[in-house]
Amino acid sequence: MPRVACAFWINAPGHGEIRTVPLPDPGPDEVLVRTLCSGVSRGTETLVFRGGVPVSQHSVMRAPFQEGDFPGPLKYGYLNVGVVEEGPPALLGRTVFCLYPHQTHYVVPASAVTPVPDSVPASRAVLAGTVETAVNALWDAAPLVGDRIAVIGAGMVGCGVAAILARYPAVRVQLVDADPARAATAEALGVDFALPQDALGDCDLVVHASATEEGLARSLELLAPEGTVIELSWYGDRQVSLPLGEAFHSRRLVVRSSQVGAVSPARRARRTFADRLALALDLLADPAFDALITGESAFEELPEVLPRLASGDLPALCHRIRYASAGG
Repeated sequence: MPRVACAFWINAPGHGEIRTVPLPDPGPDEVLVRTLCSGVSRGTETLVFRGGVPVSQHSVMRAPFQEGDFPGPLKYGYLNVGVVEEGPPALLGRTVFCLYPHQTHYVVPASAVTPVPDSVPASRAVLAGTVETAVNALWDAAPLVGDRIAVIGAGMVGCGVAAILARYPAVRVQLVDADPARAATAEALGVDFALPQDALGDCDLVVHASATEEGLARSLELLAPEGTVIELSWYGDRQVSLPLGEAFHSRRLVVRSSQVGAVSPARRARRTFADRLALALDLLADPAFDALITGESAFEELPEVLPRLASGDLPALCHRIRYASAGG
């Protein structure tokens, strides 16, 4: 009998289902992975779920192991942790991270999986893709000792950036969000919290990750002269207005984009994608990152859970998906 797996597919914007899919036998340089848990990135993944990827960005936004095309039907996702059940001896039995969608078992090239350090539980390793984005953003931002920094938007990526910045020496870091409940998350990460109207100004650097016009405008207001905003938000098919009048030019402010699809130019000559991901996994040895996982559901519940995440009915940073194959 042919082997099969179960996978989550987006049938059409706003609608998904669990499908049975064929599972090929792994070749000599491939691995068969049994999924332990996966993560839903509430920002990008819910935007994909609602069909918000512009046509101009269809090729750019493809996930590494995506099947189908935007807006659907398609299989999408990139936060997967599992155990290698078949493959090269060096990987057999290892817990690994892979940029793979939500699926019970899958076969990929051995080079596509990254072993999870023994110091990082599988349940936390689903954050590797998010922390990798934060690492790339900070390579782009290049904060200095003693900098005054604000991170606006306490979602997955913003919190990931703040958690890493909490390790920097002598910096003033403030996590800024319109939701007062995010204060508890900031405390768990070891950084200060402020509502937008109360945020401290005179910042050398602002990392913006709220995906709102208001957040981007506030980012500019908080900058010191010649300060920089690193823009991490992705707005999909939404048009965004930016106040570039008033004192924007006289204060010589900078807005610079950062995106995880390419290694930061600051490190591109010396770091590979694999190096960046391995660094992210090493950072996840810190249990403070557990604060980014704010809910959990069974894999079979995904068709009901994703619409609730997309609508905001189910608030979350990273929502973890558990699999029966993991013994849950």
